[in-house]
Amino acid sequence: MEEQEMPNKAENAEKVEGIDHNADENAAGAEQLNEAVDEASETDKLKAALQDQKDKFLRLMAEFDNFRRRTAKERLELMQTAGKDVIISLLDVLDDCDRAEKQLVGSDDIAVQKEGIQLVFNKLRSTLQQKGVKAMESIGVSFDVEQHEAITEIPAPNEEMKGKVMDEVVKGYFMGDKIIRFAKVVVGK
Repeated sequence: MEEQEMPNKAENAEKVEGIDHNADENAAGAEQLNEAVDEASETDKLKAALQDQKDKFLRLMAEFDNFRRRTAKERLELMQTAGKDVIISLLDVLDDCDRAEKQLVGSDDIAVQKEGIQLVFNKLRSTLQQKGVKAMESIGVSFDVEQHEAITEIPAPNEEMKGKVMDEVVKGYFMGDKIIRFAKVVVGK
């Protein structure tokens, strides 16, 4: 009896050895082997994707930090040199002021002195106008709290002047469309 059982075991061993467990998904146990391999590879893929996203995030943060530093540096440089262009253009006016001062000391002709000083004033106004500075016209217009600062009120000479600017103590100025200095005015009541 033992002899009969042994060949059966040997035949069974040959049969078991001849079966490729991973070749047929429908074979018993094959699904579990394939799933384990898939889970491991999917986990590796997810880990790799996570690492890739972490790298991208770190690079983006570093790039943003560099951008922030660069713009802060540029802003600081701009603030330090913002008035340079205006100052350079005003140096010509200052040169004219120096020449006018020499003429005031060396000449007694009032008409020539007035003319020279008027030329300096006109050059200053035109230089500022080229830079976008424009004087605000206030006298005779209705008082506007967005543009004017009322210093005082005086009685209006007629009904038409009530609520209007009678006098301008300090001129207001625009730079482009923005008010850079409010006009200080006297309002009729």
